[in-house]
This record gives sequence, C-alpha cells and structure tokens, in this order.
Amino acid sequence: MTAETPGPAPAAERRVSARIAAISESVTLAVDAKAKALKAAGRPVIVFGAGEPDFPTPDYIVEAAVAACGDTANHRYTPSGGLPALRAAIAAKTLRDSGYEVTASQVLVTNGGKQAIYEAFAAILDPGDEVIVPAPYWTTYPESVRLGGGVPVDVVADETTGYKVTVGQLEAARTERTKALLFVSPSNPTGAVYSEAEVEAIGRWAVEHGLWVLTDEIYEHLVYGDTRFTSLPVVVPEIRDRCIVVNGLAKTYAMTGWRVGWIIGPEDVVKAATNHQSHATSNVNNVAQAAAITALSGDLSAVGRMREAFDRRRRTIVPMLNEIDGVLCPEPDGAFYAYPSVKGVLGKQIRGRRPATSAELAELLLDEAEVAVVPGEAFGTPGYLRLSYALGDDDLVEGVTRIQKLLAEARP
Repeated sequence: MTAETPGPAPAAERRVSARIAAISESVTLAVDAKAKALKAAGRPVIVFGAGEPDFPTPDYIVEAAVAACGDTANHRYTPSGGLPALRAAIAAKTLRDSGYEVTASQVLVTNGGKQAIYEAFAAILDPGDEVIVPAPYWTTYPESVRLGGGVPVDVVADETTGYKVTVGQLEAARTERTKALLFVSPSNPTGAVYSEAEVEAIGRWAVEHGLWVLTDEIYEHLVYGDTRFTSLPVVVPEIRDRCIVVNGLAKTYAMTGWRVGWIIGPEDVVKAATNHQSHATSNVNNVAQAAAITALSGDLSAVGRMREAFDRRRRTIVPMLNEIDGVLCPEPDGAFYAYPSVKGVLGKQIRGRRPATSAELAELLLDEAEVAVVPGEAFGTPGYLRLSYALGDDDLVEGVTRIQKLLAEARP
C-alpha cells in the first residue's frame, strides 16, 4: 500500500455504510419535490414528474378510513403480514382481475409497492445473485436488487421495439449466477405492454432455466384500446412456485399516499418476507388497511373513469411530442407515461446552452420553459425523457406547448 493509494477508511471512521451510500436518491421524487418547491415560490411550473393519478381517492374509501379511525382495534398492533380480512380480499381480487387463484397465506401486505419489491428480493437473493432487469426500468428496481444483496443486470430495449425485450436478449444476459428476472407489464416508465404470446414466451424461458420471476402488476387496469393485460403466472402456471407478484392500490384507486402494496408468492417465501417485515416495520397502518379492504371489495368504476381520462391525454400528448423536430415518441399501450427519445435534440444550441445529455435537457426545460420532466438517466437509458400524463388536460397541453416552443429554437 503506497501513500498515493490509501486503503479504505477504518470502520470507525465511516459515517455511512458502503451499502447505503451506494443507493441513489429516487430521481422521480427529487424532480417532483424541486418542481413543487418552485411552484410554492410562485413559479408557474407544470409537472410531468411523479407517477401518481391527479384524482382524489374515491369518497367511499375515505369514508371507510374515517370509520376505521374510531375502531379501537385499529389503535393496536395487528399481524405483521396484514389484516386477515385484507389478505383474503387481495386473494379474491387477484382471482377476479387476473384469473390467478391464490390463498390468503400467500399474501404479504406491505408499505406500498416499493417495500413489496424490496421484501421479495430480500427473501430470495443471496450476495452476488444476479437479477436481469429490462431497461428502461423504474428507478427503484435496481436499487431494491442491491439492497437485497443482488446484482442488477440491465437488458436494454429502445423505441424501435416498443421498449420490449426479447427472449433472445434475456438469454444473452443469463449467466450461472442469474437468480431472477424482474418483469413489468404495463411498464413504468415506457407504457409498454407485452402481448400474451410475449409474456408466455418469457415465462417459459424462465421455467426452462429454473429462474425466479418477480412480476410487477401495479398498472394492470391501465391499458388502452384493444390492448389486454396478461398475468405471467396465469399463462405459465408451471412458474407459480418460482413467481412473486407485486401489486398495490396506488394506481388503481388513486391511493399513492396511503402506502398499501403486497406480494403474492409461494408460502415459504411469503413467510420469510413476513418475518423480515416484522422486524423492519411491523404491520402496515391499520386505517389504510381498512380502507384497502373497502377499495378491493368494491367495483372498478373509479379506475374506469381514470382510464378514460388517461386515454384521452395519451392521445393528446403523443402527437404533440412527435411534432417536435428531433423527438420520437412511440404510443404507449398502458400506464400513464410517454417516453420520447430526445437524442435528435441533444447537442443543439438552445438559448445559449448545448444540452449534451437528457439530464441537461431536463434541467434546461425546467429553467427556461418551467416544465418538470424526468430524464432517461433515472431509468437506465440516457437520451430519453419521461412525461407522466397524470395531470389535468389544460396543464398537459400548456406544458407540451412550452416544450415545443423552446425546442423549436434549437440550432446546430
């Protein structure tokens, strides 16, 4: 060891663990926080950042929560795995909505979808296990793999394939250390939806190689036109013993702030994840769980109304983005995101600046057009922007119009 290359600091001198220091901040939440701070300061910022419906939680769900506040049973600890009635409601909802038959003992209720993903990986990964993560990916996916001790392995798809990976790409990324595949359809950030045939092919590939699949189904009800959602363990039942389904209330019932998600999986894995959660957080907030029972036991009329609005906005935002020289935006079939390529804009001069990356372009849009978007760097694919169209119609048109006007000034 030379003086020029000192070794790691002694443990006593390290203030933050290497494991946590390596975790990145959620860029989507950071963009949203910055935009809201600017709005609070009086700036007319239009926010295409965070992925949350702009609708209130339905009244009947809120009323159930109000009633639950007065029930003294909810003032006490409850089972770490979730209220028995809620776990049963989740099992019934899963059969109703996707055709996947499970029991309440296969369900763990978590503090939102993020904790669900983390608990799943904490339960199945050992240090060094590799998890294939198709990109563009939601910002939390690779970080949850790392927190679980695993190694995320990116497989990148682009706009030429509708942001969908192929079995051939997945096979090329597989090694002897591959433990799992993280699969999501409909996708955040791209809105891509895999067909039933594509889902089946990927599932059968995973079965052939003995891999686990964590499948995120939180956008299951947000598909448009003739597109249909397909649940992987339904079309490939052989994978049930190595499949973990992640879902939650946030998108379907406009309940992002209530923090209720869940995993569905083999009983031994769910028991292990429940044990872990019992030491991390104990039970999810009881009032939110009571509201969740009401939400899941009701009909889907609320999400139907939201889906109509999102579809209308989808059909507005995509053509407007494609009118911009240097921008290419495939039409998303699900979720509520547009994910345009802006590679044709990068490097051009715009108001005295030459953004070389999508991160720099996003910063320029916020500074000069007062529009907040999330750069593709956050999703593992530089050269793109994510725009959530879960905002009011007028704000959507005004925001994209500002982007159009600013980027029209681009010069070589």
